[in-house]
Amino acid sequence: MNQISEFLNEDCQHDSIHRLKYVFDLERRDFLKLLGGGVLVGLCPSSAGQESGGARHQTSEDTPNSLEAWIHIGGDDAITVYTGKVEIGQNIRTSLAQQVAEELHVPISAIHLVMADTALTPFDAGTFGSRTTPIMGHQLRNAAAAARELLIEMAAKRWQSDPANLTAADGKVLDTKTKQSISYGALTKGQQLAKTIPADPPLAPAKDWKIAGTPVPKVDGRALVTGSHRYTSDLTRPGMLYGRVLRPDAFHATLISLDAGAAQKISGAKVVRDGDFVGIAAADEYTANRALSTLRAQWKATPQPSESELYDYLRTNPEPAVKGEGKRDRQVSGSIERGLASADKTLAQTYTVAYIAHVPLEPRAALAEWNGDNLTVWSGTQRPFAVRDELAQAFRISPERVRVIVPDTGSSYGGKHMGDAAVEAARLAKAAGKPVKLVWTREEEFTWAYFRPAGVIDVKSGVHRDGTLLAWRFDNYNSGPAGIATPYDVPNQQIEFHPSDSPLRQG
Repeated sequence: MNQISEFLNEDCQHDSIHRLKYVFDLERRDFLKLLGGGVLVGLCPSSAGQESGGARHQTSEDTPNSLEAWIHIGGDDAITVYTGKVEIGQNIRTSLAQQVAEELHVPISAIHLVMADTALTPFDAGTFGSRTTPIMGHQLRNAAAAARELLIEMAAKRWQSDPANLTAADGKVLDTKTKQSISYGALTKGQQLAKTIPADPPLAPAKDWKIAGTPVPKVDGRALVTGSHRYTSDLTRPGMLYGRVLRPDAFHATLISLDAGAAQKISGAKVVRDGDFVGIAAADEYTANRALSTLRAQWKATPQPSESELYDYLRTNPEPAVKGEGKRDRQVSGSIERGLASADKTLAQTYTVAYIAHVPLEPRAALAEWNGDNLTVWSGTQRPFAVRDELAQAFRISPERVRVIVPDTGSSYGGKHMGDAAVEAARLAKAAGKPVKLVWTREEEFTWAYFRPAGVIDVKSGVHRDGTLLAWRFDNYNSGPAGIATPYDVPNQQIEFHPSDSPLRQG
């Protein structure tokens, strides 16, 4: 599968992840701002339309080819590299810095990466699928090589020299004939590097690598092992409050009534209710937890299947969006009926897959701060730009008014594609008029985060007496369409993914 197909498949799977369904009410002044004094005909933002905007001169999802979007060299020789990728424990802060340092011919200590900040870094679809090294690494190598060549051109122009006589090394450009040299910072004087990155800049061959591909100390490793690194849950802001959210006693529940009288009497605690969303913002964690425990809510929930009923449920409850429309991933070749009929032996078997919690080491956390109509959120997520757009949709504001910053995060394991904690913290902060930090408990992680999908897989096969596969039927209910094609050459096959109406959040 090529990179474009992989990206589209991953993007579709991201869009299918079940969000916590918060529909916030609009305050009157916000409603009038949204209308702009006009007449409301309709408002239906699509996910594709929301994946726009960005930072550092970027106005679309296209990968920018301007050097200034990726690298800045200050007059003090400080080299700053920008990427929308997220450090979630896979050590890309080190490996990406190595690749840039190799092409710029500087020590790795000279490289500072700004990562996953929607106000500063180019748009990025997310950190997933083991694509950072082959895709982002290549992009940054190209940018660094282009910067190196530009610096040589600048020095040649300054000295009226032949670029062929110049070389870059140790953060300087050197004239091999005259032996004069000049630092990168003295050349740029802190100005933007105005150059289009060519499609095939001259990259250092692997055999000549001195930094890339070599063992180096982990960038910021000391901060991680000594505890000085600040995860989202460690961050504070002036006047910050602590948040908690009231969870229903069942999935897909709606709030019928709420008695918040006792919580409202607790000094320093604010009760926030918006539709089915109920939360607490308080001056400290103890008060927030205490106030939450006094809330008395009545919920209405539809029955859900038990564990023993789950697999029959997945077979018989197709996803509503595809019910009756035949929109399934289906691969057919030959005739499965004729193949099974002509087989000397057939075998049928059913396999089941349970829901599996992603369980990242660092639970979901977010710190949200409003400044007028502008929102900044610090949160551990694999997809900062998607979370930016999720926040924009939740609060009916332009994505350009939302900034998402991702501190280096304590793992995700595919479980932090969404902005659940970010949206909840932002709603509490909006009501409280102060920054709010919300950290999910481990219980919330196991209960309210989305799961790896459960599934039922029916396989029926037919073989010739010599062992040759003649027929292969593979029906996958709910556990995902990726990688279900058979690697074998089977003349008669039918492979189908059946999306189900999952009773739990999944993705």
